[in-house]
Amino acid sequence: MEQIKKFARYFAPYKGTILVGILCILVSMSFGLLIPYMVGQAVDDLNSAITWDKIIYYPLVILGISLMSGIFLFLQRRLLINTSRHVEFDMRQEFYASLVDQPLEYFQSNRVGDLMARATNDLAAIRQIVGPMILYSFQAIFALCIALPILLNISVKLTLLLLIPMPLVSLTVKFLGERIHKRFEKIQEYFSDITARAQENLTGVRVVRAYAQEDSEIEQFQVLNREYAAQNLRLVKYSAAMRPLLFFFIGLGFVIIVAIGVPMAVRGEITAGDFTAFILYLQRMIWYLIALGYVINLYQRGTASLKRFNAILEAEPAIRDDEGTVEQPPIQGRIEFRDLNFSYEGSATESTENTENMEGSSSVLSVPSAANVLTDISLTIEPGQTVAFVGKTGSGKSTLMSLIPRLLDAPNGTVLIDGKPVREYPLAQLRRSIGFVPQETFLFSDTLAANIAFGVSEPPELAGGSNVGANEPPPDGGGSDKKMTIERAADIAGLTSDVEEMPGKYEQLVGERGITLSGGQKQRTAIARAVMRDPRILILDDSLSAVDTYTEETILHNLRDVRENRTTLIVSHRVSTIRDADVICVLHEGRIIERGTHQELLRLDGDYADLYERQLLEEELDATE
Repeated sequence: MEQIKKFARYFAPYKGTILVGILCILVSMSFGLLIPYMVGQAVDDLNSAITWDKIIYYPLVILGISLMSGIFLFLQRRLLINTSRHVEFDMRQEFYASLVDQPLEYFQSNRVGDLMARATNDLAAIRQIVGPMILYSFQAIFALCIALPILLNISVKLTLLLLIPMPLVSLTVKFLGERIHKRFEKIQEYFSDITARAQENLTGVRVVRAYAQEDSEIEQFQVLNREYAAQNLRLVKYSAAMRPLLFFFIGLGFVIIVAIGVPMAVRGEITAGDFTAFILYLQRMIWYLIALGYVINLYQRGTASLKRFNAILEAEPAIRDDEGTVEQPPIQGRIEFRDLNFSYEGSATESTENTENMEGSSSVLSVPSAANVLTDISLTIEPGQTVAFVGKTGSGKSTLMSLIPRLLDAPNGTVLIDGKPVREYPLAQLRRSIGFVPQETFLFSDTLAANIAFGVSEPPELAGGSNVGANEPPPDGGGSDKKMTIERAADIAGLTSDVEEMPGKYEQLVGERGITLSGGQKQRTAIARAVMRDPRILILDDSLSAVDTYTEETILHNLRDVRENRTTLIVSHRVSTIRDADVICVLHEGRIIERGTHQELLRLDGDYADLYERQLLEEELDATE
């Protein structure tokens, strides 16, 4: 019932439509239940004397009543079923918005396939509560309220006899309804597993084929699919039993009425017309009682899915605007790390707490705690500076970059921009001011132009590369969408020559996750996307690892103009990428162990100098091959 109360808020915008729909049900039922009464009147009237006027009158009246009932039946279905689709739309929108607001850890704890199942299969079951369930419930209620007084007026004795099998009907509905609910919960869990498995295999199809695991994956999917089918068959067993049992018990009442009512009609205790009307009302009641069983089935399925669906909506985003957060002055780009210590333990705990209440889901994974990833980081980066970070894999470089746009949340007061903790900035303003190229490039299944312009509010039309001048950064730290063209951004990222070789140029579809592009093309597209925003802060997290040294040099040369007057942070394993940076920081096990310019670090003769010498040796060996 608590789930239904939460669900009821979606009805608020459509309460007028729902009330009109319910009124149409009442009018339709009133006309529909008038038909047995008119038939009974016709039987009695024609039994006394048959005339052409009566033969014409009663069929026309019954036809007219049926027409009116049909009109309001159409209206009720149109209003209520349409409303169910609108509620489904609103729920899907809220579900999507809730997922988009979740931090990265949330998606480490919940499989994408499970989330997709809740947004599709579960939501379809919930929609049945709004349309068919309301429709059939009120039909059954109005049928009982309208027909019962009429039946009592015809014969109190027969009406009371009709109630004999009703307890059996109630027990059947209760017994089977509970089992349907439990079975449907399990079915939805298995559907989530199947969806997750299919999503993972289709996304990783290259790995599956590379390791020749097609047969193995098909077999594992078959196991899941077979169990899903078995669970469905168990549900069908209960669902299929409900209607015949209801028919049987209601039919038992029908037998009692015929056995008792016919002698009463013969004895003249009721008229033939009244008995005919009583039988017709009984037939109508049988249909609505069967519909009530269907409603119970829908309710059990819908509430099972609603429980799973609400578990997602109730998960509060771990990273969100603090209460009272207001728009700050435009970001200038001064970044400060102040005694920063960070571990994933706190984030993992928050993520696990958010998913503890996702009952009935087999997709909740535990996120292991971790020791400090970053320790005692203190660094100030002035506006317009280019600062580079190098270090071994796992030294914390990407984690450090993720703290600036709050993709991960650092302890309050340890990461500041323009002297203010990043938490004092609204997330929208903070991230609008940052161009971020992550280590793992993600492209959408869209055109190349759409992927480049993804981060701007109003993507410009393709202008044939007419805008070739470097742009000044916008005063609000991002938003000069109209100055930077798609062609200009692509040119800065060294992508122009590749685009010219593509059949569709900028309208070329790149496929899901950019599958039609090479690794280097994906990275350069991501760089173009970041540059397109004209951000105050530009973060390049190992974003040139998949390009050759010649292309890298071209991109770095183009970025010199872009980096001017804006803060740039570069993460790289290549010394050639960062040697011109104003400051280079060397990270080791989460600590900054060296910092300075390229020449200063070489004179220090530490880890950076060792890295530089090894890369020089590798280049010499490559040149001699």
